Amino acid sequence: MFKTVNLKDVKNSEAYNFLNHSIVPRPICFASTIDSKGNVNLSPFSYFNIFSANPPIVIFSPMRRMRNNTIKHTLENILDVVEVAVNVVSFDMVQQVSLSSCEFPKGTDEFNKAGLTKEPSILIKPPRVKESPVQMECKVIEVKALGQEGGAGNLVIAEVLMMHIDENILDENGKIDQQKMDVVARLGGSWYARINKENLFQVPKPNTELGIGIDNLPESIKISAVLTGNDLGQLANVHHLPAIDPSFEDEKLKNIFQYYSLNPDEMETELHKYAAELLGKGKVLDAWQVLLSAE
Repeated sequence: MFKTVNLKDVKNSEAYNFLNHSIVPRPICFASTIDSKGNVNLSPFSYFNIFSANPPIVIFSPMRRMRNNTIKHTLENILDVVEVAVNVVSFDMVQQVSLSSCEFPKGTDEFNKAGLTKEPSILIKPPRVKESPVQMECKVIEVKALGQEGGAGNLVIAEVLMMHIDENILDENGKIDQQKMDVVARLGGSWYARINKENLFQVPKPNTELGIGIDNLPESIKISAVLTGNDLGQLANVHHLPAIDPSFEDEKLKNIFQYYSLNPDEMETELHKYAAELLGKGKVLDAWQVLLSAE
């Protein structure tokens, strides 16, 4: 059963709740801006992402407040000085980032309130956040209002001019090591997610050679009561249907044949369980050999 919600039939706050708890996790843009009088503002926004690499474009969206339809100081500053420093949020600074989101009076310096360090930018006026592992100096290309009512977003489209990357998160080739970043992301309500090496995993990307697709898997594999959709996706990402390799040897496979040879149904179940175990370790070709042995 599904709960079906027509967003036009519910309160704005309910729609906001459903959306914010569904579209997760969201990266956080920790935006530093400045007005023409030199007043700095620092605030996090989770309606944020990269939208182009050439030119390098990021977009974030300060929403109009629902309760009184006012706009945020970040947006006011950007309309005044069309520049922004976008800072990535790591776990070590998440509580300070949250503190900076308090609605302090205009003119308050959230760097001071949150105990964060201003780092002078090179190409733009707003300072960067020294504690952030990745800091981007950006020029605002356009601000696009999506509405005039409370809850309406304002897309800040910004070109990344320069990046500053903490060398501690780089690998031996000078590239960012995803496992070293320890960043956080926003979920619904007060929930956040921590993205570090303990909960990262890799999925092989399809390349120019097409995968065979789940529709071309043998029927016994396709209708397996053991293999999950993820398992089938791994098996179907090979470029051609594998053949039995006579040289393939596996002690556990031998044991399955030995103990379940008198019961074909149980043997197939055990083979599928073992294949799923191998797939969980990324051993796709070995899993194929196990499954093909049952055919």
